[in-house]
Amino acid sequence: MSLPRIAFTAAEQEAAQEALAQLIALYGQTPEDDADVIVALGGDGFMLESMHRFIDRAVPIYGMNRGTVGFLLNSYRPEQLPERVSRAQTVTLHPLVMTAETADGNRHHALAINEVSLHRQTRQAAKLRIRVDRKIRLDELICDGLLVATPAGSTAYNLSAHGPILPIGSGLLALTPVSAFRPRRWRSALLPHKAMVSVEVLELQKRPVSAVADFTEIRDVVSVDVVEDRSISIDLLFDPEHNLEERIIAEQFLP
Repeated sequence: MSLPRIAFTAAEQEAAQEALAQLIALYGQTPEDDADVIVALGGDGFMLESMHRFIDRAVPIYGMNRGTVGFLLNSYRPEQLPERVSRAQTVTLHPLVMTAETADGNRHHALAINEVSLHRQTRQAAKLRIRVDRKIRLDELICDGLLVATPAGSTAYNLSAHGPILPIGSGLLALTPVSAFRPRRWRSALLPHKAMVSVEVLELQKRPVSAVADFTEIRDVVSVDVVEDRSISIDLLFDPEHNLEERIIAEQFLP
């Protein structure tokens, strides 16, 4: 088996930069355009940045944790790295596409690997109308915000908002409110991955809302459409003992 050509990239934190220097000294550095795989060194935030950065390259990414939580990353071990990468299992993710129309009439597009979220901009709660595949499902939701999360993102902001954890490959999206005031008892919904979620902002002048697709924030939105784009694939590599699918299942049984 031929060993992969690796390009290393690292977050700015000291631990990540030290790991970068160590690995380049051991294995050299392949130019990114010639690499068979990208090895990303940092935390989950940097891993997410790397996925966005290389989304047009169709090159797999193998992350190693030099940050805090490291849910999307493998453990850091410098020895026999090319062999580990060769044995790694692939998990394929598909991003969400957010289309947001703003009060000035402009339309903005952005990709989200974890989630698209809407947030109130002032002290006033947001007032939203939710459609799924153009059918009104909630005529009025009064809340601090709303999330549309992918399985990969379901253990991030979505989980902290008490949304459901979605196994990779489940073919589902999570629709989760943030601090819902009315209706009080609505907690979340599970939607098929093909569904289009459309959110209309009500009382825009009194209750302005911003929309965020991972790192891209659009303020003063009038409406937001969210749909998964299966034409875009992101391949992540995991050691067999740290497979993302297993970690997401295990997360549901934590005390």
